Amino acid sequence: MIMAVVVHRGSALSSAPWTRSFLSRYLWLCLSLGLSLLPAALAGISVGWERTAVSGIGRQERGSGGARGDRAGLAEGVRVKRSSSPQQEPALVSTSFILRGDASHNQAMVHWTGENSSVILILTKLFHSDMGKVLESSLWRSSDYGTNYVKLNLQSGTNNIITNFYICPANKKKIILVSSSMNDRDQSLFVSTDEGANFQKQQIFFSLETLVFHPKEEDKLLVYSKEGRIYFSTDLGKKWELLQERVTKERFYWSVTGVDSDPDLVHMEIQDNSGGFLYVTCQISNCTEKALKTNFPGNIDQNSLLVNDDYIFIQATSENRTTYYVSYRRGEFVQMKLPKYALPKDMQIISTDENQVFVAVKEWHQMDTYNLYLSDLKGVYFTLALEDVRSTKQPEENVVIDIHEVQGVKGVFLANKKVNSKVKTYITYNKGRDWQLLTPPSTDMNGKPTNCHLPECSVHLHLRWADNPYVSGTVHTKDSAPGLIMGAGNLGAQLVEYKEDMYITSDCGNTWRQVFEEEHHILYLDHGGVIVAIKDTSIPLKILKFSVDEGYTWTTHNFTSTSVFVDGLLSEPGDETLVMTIFGHISFRSDWELVKVDFRPSFSRQCLPADYDSWDLMNQEENCIMGEQRQFRKRKTFSWCIKGKNFTSALTAKSCQCRESDFECDYGFEQQANGRCVPAFWYNPDSPSEDCKFGQTYTRSSGYRKVALNVCKGGVDKRQGSMQYRCPLMAPKGLRIVIKGERLAVNPGDDVTFLIMQSQGDTLNTKYQVDLGDGFKAIYVNLTLMDEPIQHRYEKPGIYRVSVKAENIAGSDEAMVYIQVNSPLQVVHLEALPVIRRNQQVNLTALVQPSNSNLTVFQWWLGDILEPRLTLENSLITSFSENGQVKITVQASCGSSMVQDSKVVRIFDQLEVLPLEFSQNIDSYNPNVPEWREDIGQVISRILAETTGMPEELLLTVVRVGLPTTAELYLLPPPEKPKRKRSTTTDKGIESLIEALTENQVKISLKPGVEVTVTLADYRAVSQKTIGGKGVLIVVVMFVICLLVVGVFILHKFKRKQQQRNLKKEGEQDQLVEERRGGHCDGGLASFSGNISPISCCISNWSPKPGQGQHCRKIPGRNVYAQMHNEKEQEMTSPVNHSEDTQHIIQGEEYIDDDLDSQTLGGHSSVVLSINSRETHNYLSS
Repeated sequence: MIMAVVVHRGSALSSAPWTRSFLSRYLWLCLSLGLSLLPAALAGISVGWERTAVSGIGRQERGSGGARGDRAGLAEGVRVKRSSSPQQEPALVSTSFILRGDASHNQAMVHWTGENSSVILILTKLFHSDMGKVLESSLWRSSDYGTNYVKLNLQSGTNNIITNFYICPANKKKIILVSSSMNDRDQSLFVSTDEGANFQKQQIFFSLETLVFHPKEEDKLLVYSKEGRIYFSTDLGKKWELLQERVTKERFYWSVTGVDSDPDLVHMEIQDNSGGFLYVTCQISNCTEKALKTNFPGNIDQNSLLVNDDYIFIQATSENRTTYYVSYRRGEFVQMKLPKYALPKDMQIISTDENQVFVAVKEWHQMDTYNLYLSDLKGVYFTLALEDVRSTKQPEENVVIDIHEVQGVKGVFLANKKVNSKVKTYITYNKGRDWQLLTPPSTDMNGKPTNCHLPECSVHLHLRWADNPYVSGTVHTKDSAPGLIMGAGNLGAQLVEYKEDMYITSDCGNTWRQVFEEEHHILYLDHGGVIVAIKDTSIPLKILKFSVDEGYTWTTHNFTSTSVFVDGLLSEPGDETLVMTIFGHISFRSDWELVKVDFRPSFSRQCLPADYDSWDLMNQEENCIMGEQRQFRKRKTFSWCIKGKNFTSALTAKSCQCRESDFECDYGFEQQANGRCVPAFWYNPDSPSEDCKFGQTYTRSSGYRKVALNVCKGGVDKRQGSMQYRCPLMAPKGLRIVIKGERLAVNPGDDVTFLIMQSQGDTLNTKYQVDLGDGFKAIYVNLTLMDEPIQHRYEKPGIYRVSVKAENIAGSDEAMVYIQVNSPLQVVHLEALPVIRRNQQVNLTALVQPSNSNLTVFQWWLGDILEPRLTLENSLITSFSENGQVKITVQASCGSSMVQDSKVVRIFDQLEVLPLEFSQNIDSYNPNVPEWREDIGQVISRILAETTGMPEELLLTVVRVGLPTTAELYLLPPPEKPKRKRSTTTDKGIESLIEALTENQVKISLKPGVEVTVTLADYRAVSQKTIGGKGVLIVVVMFVICLLVVGVFILHKFKRKQQQRNLKKEGEQDQLVEERRGGHCDGGLASFSGNISPISCCISNWSPKPGQGQHCRKIPGRNVYAQMHNEKEQEMTSPVNHSEDTQHIIQGEEYIDDDLDSQTLGGHSSVVLSINSRETHNYLSS
């Protein structure tokens, strides 16, 4: 046996093993039995009549700062052995050996080479978890059952780091060590053929990860490398050859003896060129691509290949539904038939022994439970065995299901079932046909009544596997000890996680006894004749317990003088051994210590037939289990003898007559509360099975089938209602077209392999018409005779409709699939303006090569939005509402190819743009590639910056795609720009650019003798290309200025005559207003409010008169506004709030002062223009 365990040591606890309470109890016993026993007790020799209850092996975690289950105390109770016969005192011999110099090593691998061998190998390693590698190692060898060890030096003068070792199962004397250098670059093998006495070094050229011996042929090896390759050797590692590449890790298997015809056959799960996974086989002598045999048509799911005994399992997912397939004795793969609406989310293979498949299935509605199903002989049709078995998720997606197959007695299983959120332990004696609770003991280990009665109270066991392979799990059974089961659990209505009392049964679960109050780990020696128990604790200990009477009495033994942390137990391979090894360490920094415990001196002779009693295997009162009465033998409790190598526990087996309990519901039937099996709603028992072939016969089930492995004869036969019928000619159904590699998109010229599959109906007498869509048509008469699948090659891009029609006399079925044939995309280029005005619609264009019309899908990401926009066109029209930078990404996908490009655009409120054109000779040198256009744009911007003196970062030239070659020049706004008034720098910059472009100052030398001139494309279009300016265009500004000058001149020339005509009329109006409001203006002045002020008086040409109050004198340049206001007052027909008018006058005057003289054009300028128009009209009218 060979197992690896990672031992993480913690700091040693300083608690003394001999506590005061224990010492007092011990002394009391010694005094009560006589002083003659006291010297032996003080010397540490255990007496044979002591019985204690303690708990298991410590699992320390080095560096973790804690340990699981800090349970202290050495003994929970002491009882005298219940036996009236004189008992021989056991004489155990314990010897210790310390592996000096390995205190820093935190991992160990222990191996006992084989049966009847005294050689033990121990590999200790310093494993660095952060680096994930072994830094140091030591190899020790013992040739005297572990009494002494020698540290081996594999190669003198060289420090070899041994990372692992492997033992040949066919000849355990052959051992291979794997050695690595510190840098992991060099690896080598050390090979021994004499149990490690001598080693030969073999250099290897690959990085080894896993090594697998052939199960029968000693010198044949398979190696899986870290690169995913498999190498093989036929001479024990001297020469290596490549077998296959792209193999899934841990999914390769040697041939199974008695099932595979060729012993050199290898089963593999590999990845093909399209990325899919296939199940293939080949011989190690010929594993070329042509020699590979594909055993399943189509792809399989990754990590799904499993080769177990007579069965091979795979799974394949299609259309989001997983289908499970099985091959029995290397026959064709058949879909595993679970109940129709089980709809499994996961399936775990529990066992495949005894010609039946036991599986655990997580159905669509289950979260933390699985249902157990049992199959027929071929592993195809499954029936429900037990519902809602508890499961636990482990690291690396591993699942642990609470079920345990009892070794030594076929058909017996333990399982933890969830019932109304409570976990209870059940046992079956007929492989899942019937389940029952465990019978509780009437008294506990101290003789007190348990008051526990079925069905409210029963025994419940933890069914966990141990993390440490050198210790037993929570339940321990063995083939060589039938009927003996020992496990940790509790009494009650349900399983309690923190309760781990130890219970034992020696009659295969009919009666149970409590032996300890804490968990222990168990080791069976001499076919169960000796049971060794060591407490599972986090503190160091030096005591073990053992029983020679199936756990009725227990003896303690001090296996060492100093307490140690126990890391594992190991016995010699073979069931007859009476020698065991305990290995551990005293403290965190101590060396490894190995203790050999030899039970052979306790037994002076071999057992004779008179030393055995017989016992019958029973299920409560029922003695027929799986159709037979079985009788076993066990050693008498007072016989101190060795069972030995030739001992067999099975005594007799006698067939029973068949009863109802020997039958279970057949596939498609469900068991009712009364025990009857009736068809499920989805199952029609009258219809023939799907694999029924024309001319053959099928059985119409009565609803029952015999439990697998049941050997009953005669008696009741629940299958009598079954009837035989001839298979009719069935119409084809479930026709499918499968493309090897599941590639619906291929490249022109690729080989495409079509597989025609049919799930139901006749195939021998059915005609298949195949049309591949490009003119190729064929007719196949017998689908099963198509040894080669249909291979085809499409030369032209396009979409092809592939169809097949299956037809016979009974009916027909059709299937079709569409194939896209297109060249893979090579590149996509995103065309987008680098600068965009805010809220302006822009056109984003993706140019792909080659262009596959109607077959390319485009996905657009704008900014930080994760959800893309999808288009079938290569363009997208959009806009951006916020200033700043936005990254635009486009992905073009066509078939299996996908390309991507990204651009960053900037968004501004204002942009100035000038169209550019080139001299015609540039078109001859335009390769129409993005890099060329970018370079030309950068050269133009640099030349213009040097010519005009403008910052180059404010100039951006974009050369357009296509011919003739054109471009646009963008003048970007400076980082800080005025908000209300037009930038003078921008105006001057545009003028400078226009001047430089119109005077042919921009010239580019493409090559010697080739000069290109860049000019303004259309001067009249300049104003229309200006984007976002808030001022007016240059021409409009000049026209408005001229109009203002003419208007002011006309008004000034005729102002006197106009004022005289209006003066009399205004005086009359002012007098009326003054009389009504109590206000007063001087002569010639008009008042607009009750309170007269200089601002509220109308402006006239007269100077103020003494004693006439405040008034307004003539202010040159402002009479135009006053006259306008007077005319507006005359036009009013309803009352007006004069206070608001006054405010408008103030604002208007201020604006005229500030803006009119400076000729700033804006909202107020339009008022001035309307005034001039009104004055001109009045003048003409007069």
